[in-house]
Amino acid sequence: MSKDSKQDKSGRDGHYATLRRAVRDAKRERGEIPTPQQKRQKSNKDWKPPQLQPEQVFLYGLHTVRAALENPERKLIRLSATQNAFARLDIGEPGSLPFPVEFVSPQDIDKVLGPEAIHQGVMLETRPLPARRLEALKESPLLLVLDQVTDPHNVGAIMRSAVAFGAGAIITTQRHSPTESGVLAKSASGALELIPYIQITNLADALGELHKLGFQTIGLDSEGPAALEGTFDTDKVALVLGSEGKGLRQKTRETVTALARLDMPGAIKSLNVSNAAAVALYATRQHLAKSK
Repeated sequence: MSKDSKQDKSGRDGHYATLRRAVRDAKRERGEIPTPQQKRQKSNKDWKPPQLQPEQVFLYGLHTVRAALENPERKLIRLSATQNAFARLDIGEPGSLPFPVEFVSPQDIDKVLGPEAIHQGVMLETRPLPARRLEALKESPLLLVLDQVTDPHNVGAIMRSAVAFGAGAIITTQRHSPTESGVLAKSASGALELIPYIQITNLADALGELHKLGFQTIGLDSEGPAALEGTFDTDKVALVLGSEGKGLRQKTRETVTALARLDMPGAIKSLNVSNAAAVALYATRQHLAKSK
């Protein structure tokens, strides 16, 4: 093989490698594949989280930040980014944006978010999204209610499924549930900007209000008396899922319209709450499509 042929082959290999990296990065930004853990010089033991104000939220990650910037309901305070990350956001010139842009190093962002946050070189300071009331949801045929699901990673994954299946909102309790945060938003990979996340004080009262709005509330329970598919009896459904360990609380079980199970023929009869939510949302969407 001639020297020129070797150089041509090396050039083609480099070109294809660049294309593969671009496709892989795009999938990571959309949350389709996980972002690998980055090696950090410091450990969590060396980091102390900054004291945040009640109305202060830091979002991070390219896809999460881009979705927040595109949400007209977001009040934006400041964007901090590396030069490379800002270019990847592709949002125009810093001087033309309606919020200040600060160029920083990855280590500067680490100081705020901690060394384990996969921020991809971008951090956005914002205010929390405006609160929504249950009355505003009466036109939506499908809602998701979480009974003290505490893990923000699970809630973020549930948000993605809820948006994918066209749910109108996620309703959860103010106590024993994650508040709006960077971890929640990163796990949701943009879905936080696309679906109302409504936190209420009393779940039983909220379920009663949903009943008045015409919703059938169905609590998911592995020991439910009937399969979910055979439980539907209306064209407005609110699925209720319990916490990761204990499931639905007794008061919730007594308040919902019906209890139902997800039938699984395999040896394992229960799923992680985020997986259960996705399966239940799919089954409910199938029912709603048939009832039109």
